[in-house]
Amino acid sequence: MVASTTEQLTVLANTTVIVHPLVLLSVADHHARAVSRNSQKRVVGVLLGQDNGRTINVANSFGIPFEEDEKDSKTWFLDHNYIQGMYEMFKKVNAKERMIGWYHSGPKLRASDQEINDLFKKFIARPVMVIVDVRPSTVGIPTDAYFAVEEIKDDGTETRKTFLHVPSAIEAEEAEEIGVEHLLRDIKDSTTTTLATRVAEQLSSLQGLSSRLSDLQRYLVDVSTGKMPVNHQIVYYLQDALNLLPDLSEPETTKSFASSANDELLVVYMSSLLRAVIALHALVDNKATIGKEDTEEKLEVKENAKKETEKSKAEKKTDGKDSEKEKGS
Repeated sequence: MVASTTEQLTVLANTTVIVHPLVLLSVADHHARAVSRNSQKRVVGVLLGQDNGRTINVANSFGIPFEEDEKDSKTWFLDHNYIQGMYEMFKKVNAKERMIGWYHSGPKLRASDQEINDLFKKFIARPVMVIVDVRPSTVGIPTDAYFAVEEIKDDGTETRKTFLHVPSAIEAEEAEEIGVEHLLRDIKDSTTTTLATRVAEQLSSLQGLSSRLSDLQRYLVDVSTGKMPVNHQIVYYLQDALNLLPDLSEPETTKSFASSANDELLVVYMSSLLRAVIALHALVDNKATIGKEDTEEKLEVKENAKKETEKSKAEKKTDGKDSEKEKGS
């Protein structure tokens, strides 16, 4: 189904694509095995799961043979017979998982994506395309989901095919969470502490937020200069986001923020005092232990010296008595 009306576009825009961690691991493994580190090639695969209308649950995936000319991205090869064979085998394992779309490692849209998407329409009516960014430097959610649509222009000219970006999220079931936790535990750097890990995660989140804000700024600048047309849907989303920001000009709001910050800082201050007292107590206890050991060692040395002195005096007396007996005899 190619969306061509406002209602269909609204329905697609409100669709959320939920990607499971197993899919991300499979795509990363597929890319690591098929593509060398210095190459710009991408990998392509099939997504399996359930299409529930408003939500699309991507639970599994498998890679497919794909070749593409690096100089001309419109020249490509994809083995659709392999897709059919693998899908039939996956259906025997889990019949609930249907073919719902396809993925590639991007990291951006390519010129041949529309043609590949048309190929997948032979298998499913509404394929979803998910770009999974496998680069290690990626900050934030590494997935971008798209639906193929026909854009209707206001001037009545011929429609053109394009991709509509839809929200995507990373969610996991309980069994998957346990597996991911064990995997992260195995690859975690043992030299870093828990606090350092939490700070690194906070920093990564802030970097992701900064990159998103930079994208918004560039988009608004391009719109204001006329380089890009106004997208009212994006403007509505921005307005909704700005409406969620608190009004700091209100005295009550400012007082509430200050009170909350003071409460948190009080906990930090009390924690610092407690840690300082515990450290001071440990230092005093250590000094007392060391002083006690030194005193015991000194007493032991004095007692040994006293015993040696008494022993030497006793030996001298014995020698004197022996010499007197020899003189008398």
